[in-house]
Amino acid sequence: MKATFGAGCFWCIENEFRKIKGVTSTAAGYMGGKQSNPTYEDVCSDQTGHAEVVQIEFDPSVISYAQILNIFWHCHDPTSLNRQGPDVGTQYRSVIFCHDKDQEKEAKESKEQLQNSKNFGKKIVTEILPAPEFYKAEEYHQQYYEKCGIV
Repeated sequence: MKATFGAGCFWCIENEFRKIKGVTSTAAGYMGGKQSNPTYEDVCSDQTGHAEVVQIEFDPSVISYAQILNIFWHCHDPTSLNRQGPDVGTQYRSVIFCHDKDQEKEAKESKEQLQNSKNFGKKIVTEILPAPEFYKAEEYHQQYYEKCGIV
């Protein structure tokens, strides 16, 4: 199965998901904007409408979409609008791109439960949208932390 999330810098979120048993592959990329085949420089201009995302493939017999969502919610601040840490701009927004109606339903229910739990103390601003075309980021962005010896 496939899941796609924006949660700030794609290097960080890709690194988090690569550690998870049942995740079979990850790819850093761009999604949700108006420009075809954007480059990193295009997306960083904050003019394309794309978010930095990680697209993951996972084995649902090992890890469920609900468990994947839980990791997403807890590896970033979903109450922070268009920023994560020092990264600011719409390309760093919190967003779940759903690949089917079941994912959309599960994501909305998960967000509602988390909001009602008041664990974050503020309103969750994460968008939940149908998945448009995914544009894989340049090769130097893939598994960036591993390439740089950070992990």
